[in-house]
Amino acid sequence: MENQISELFQQKYGKPHEASYFAPGRVNLIGEHIDYNGGLVMPCAITSGTWLYLAPNNDGVIRFASTNFEDYAEIPVQNQYQKTGKEWHNYPLGVINELQSEDWKCTGIDLLYYGNIPIGSGLSSSASIEVLTAFSLNDFFQLGVDKLSLVKLSKRVENDFIGVNSGIMDQFAIAFGEAGKAIILNCDTLKHKMVDCNLGDYSLAVINTNK
Repeated sequence: MENQISELFQQKYGKPHEASYFAPGRVNLIGEHIDYNGGLVMPCAITSGTWLYLAPNNDGVIRFASTNFEDYAEIPVQNQYQKTGKEWHNYPLGVINELQSEDWKCTGIDLLYYGNIPIGSGLSSSASIEVLTAFSLNDFFQLGVDKLSLVKLSKRVENDFIGVNSGIMDQFAIAFGEAGKAIILNCDTLKHKMVDCNLGDYSLAVINTNK
């Protein structure tokens, strides 16, 4: 798949990508609908997730493409951005808007996303895109923003830019998740503890019922 995405980037933008990144989705084991009320939850990251391939450009535009959606967006670099309809690119656009408010000066970038999280299945595909975009741009452009601040930034995108009244669990679990671990998280204080999630001969099955 990596070679396919790399080739798609070359076809789409006429140049090779310069970096690629991954962020997982998440499943919540205990505490449904608790995070936005400030309670305790126990999520863990999953192997399904979202990939981002990127390269800067000198054209003064931000280009958004995805293998999962047909629509493509090209938005001129501005000081501030507004949500447009319900298009998927609002999620990474919101992240760029937040990073620019923190004094990052975007001069242009080409982005290509690929994800294998079933959309609308409750596995946080949108938060995966937000966290992925925030961490990728922070790393690639060496912005020096710490992990927790990126998590809070991603939550602000969901709440203020997208307009969804959600808590911080999704973004936190995606950013702090570790292999073989779950997270006990206090969504009010953000105190957390990593706990072993080694099931031995058993496996955790995540089933999408489309309901």
